[in-house]
Order: sequence, then structure tokens, then C-alpha cells
Amino acid sequence: MSIKGFDDWLATSQGQYVLAWEKSKYELLVADIFGFNALQLGLAQHDFLGANRMPFKFRCDDRATMGVAVRSSSWQLPFASGSLDLVLMPHLLEFEAQPHRILREVERVLVPEGQVIVSGFNPYSLWGVRRKFARASAAPPWRGQYLSVQRLKDWFALLSFETQAGAFGCYAPPVATELQRWRLLELAGNRWWPIAGAAYIIRAIKRVHGMRLITPVWHRQGARAKALAPVAQRNE
Repeated sequence: MSIKGFDDWLATSQGQYVLAWEKSKYELLVADIFGFNALQLGLAQHDFLGANRMPFKFRCDDRATMGVAVRSSSWQLPFASGSLDLVLMPHLLEFEAQPHRILREVERVLVPEGQVIVSGFNPYSLWGVRRKFARASAAPPWRGQYLSVQRLKDWFALLSFETQAGAFGCYAPPVATELQRWRLLELAGNRWWPIAGAAYIIRAIKRVHGMRLITPVWHRQGARAKALAPVAQRNE
């Protein structure tokens, strides 16, 4: 889960620009997700679970860094099946060799109706074009495999997840340093070409086919009692 050089890039003006947008979106999405256990995989030095109100929130990474409560690989998590209510994955899948394997592991540890939220870089953006022409040895974020939202939706569907809310953002070009100068482009992007944002965030819910919520059957009992009530016989 460690991405060499990515922490340094996040400290730059471009990195802070992306980080600020993603944190604001995570705060909106996690604020109303309830349960007991929430996990953050990736970017453990940044807290994306702060707005969530679950009693047990922790971060997991394969190295001992600030904020890490559990050290583990992302494709072999040390949690029981069906034990987590929420998993966040900020910029994890695009820099891993087997992202689909990680999603399968996340599906395993989530409870039915558990939720997963993923954020990453959009390949169909100016930033995606910049990455495409970068050298293989380029520093993050200009390497790795940017995953499109549609590909993630397809993977989620294969794992019986239902895709829910999502958003695109960050429309300034990747060469920009004084990002405040691009505020008009940011506003225009949100309105005219929203799917071309440099970053995205997407939420999905684990569905279990054939599972049904059991509710009291008092109304059925009443109907059965009524059906079995004796009927007065009329005297001829």
C-alpha cells in the first residue's frame, strides 16, 4: 500500500489541491454511514474517516506510519469475513498490481449492505493524458494504472456491489502551480464537462442476493386467527 514518492507529491500545491477536494467529498459521504467498524486502506497518514461516527475507526497500511493501527497487506486483510461496515480506499487500486484481488478481499470482510468508497485519478482527463505520456519511471502520480469509473462499476457488479453516489472534481490542468488562477475553469468544468475531472470518488454497497429482512408477522397472525374464528350457525 505504500507508494514511494506519493507522500512528497501530496505536499505540493497540486497534491494539496487534489487532497482538499477528496477530503471534502469523503466527509460528505461518510457522515451518514452507520455501523460499528470502519477501515481506511491507503494514504494512512491522512484521516478520511474523521466525519464518520462509528465507534471503531482505524487505518491499515503495510508500513508503520503515523495513524496506522493495523499493519497488513491490502490483499490479505487480518479481519474476519463479514466484520466491517465501511471500507475507504483513497488512491489505492491504481498503484497496485492486482486491484481486482483487493476488491475481492474487501467484499469478503464487508457485512451484507456494507459500503466501500474509492477515490482515484480519472484516465479520461487532462491528468490522464499527462500520465499516458509520462515515462514508466516517472514519480507518482504520473505512473500506475488509472482506473476509469466505468471499469470500477463493472468490477463492482461482478462482486455483487450496487454502485451509488459519486462525483468528479479538480479541473485545473496538471501543469498548473498557482491553482487559484484556474477557479473559472473549475466552475466551468463542474457544469459543462463534469466527467473530465482529474479525480473521482465513487461509493458502492454490498448486496447479498436472496437475503431478506425478517419482520414480525403480527398482521399474518391476526389474519389467521380471524380465518379460524367459529362461524355462528343459523338455526333453520
